[in-house]
Amino acid sequence: MSKLSRIGIAVNSDLLERFDAFIGAQGYTNRSEAFRDLIRDRLIRRSVQSPHEEVVGTITLVYDHHVRLLPEKLTELQHEHQNTIISSLHVHLDHDNCLEVLVVRGKSNEVHRLANLLISTRVVKHGQLTVTTPHMHTLAGTHTSVSK
Repeated sequence: MSKLSRIGIAVNSDLLERFDAFIGAQGYTNRSEAFRDLIRDRLIRRSVQSPHEEVVGTITLVYDHHVRLLPEKLTELQHEHQNTIISSLHVHLDHDNCLEVLVVRGKSNEVHRLANLLISTRVVKHGQLTVTTPHMHTLAGTHTSVSK
């Protein structure tokens, strides 16, 4: 573990009360760890925006599998990007709707391009990309993630 540095910050009392309520609800036992996670989160957000940064994440899609040729189109796109997709999960939510979660890894620009292709596919009801960096050790330890 690296050496800890102490810092002091000035925060508006109302903001601090709201922050304390927030971190209490999140299960933090102290402000320090909450501040460290906020800092890590901002560093990761910046890092994953770099086009050549290696990222890992998930692409989540909800769609109606009855729509003509949609499942085939999504499968075709996934096969075209098999080097980026490392796993997938397909769940039948109800008679019409499916949830698909793809675990992805690659350069940030490649992962974002794939997510945009899948999410913008006609009649996909909802999609979301969540990315983080696999290089957590460069951000001082504990994990955090970022949603796009």
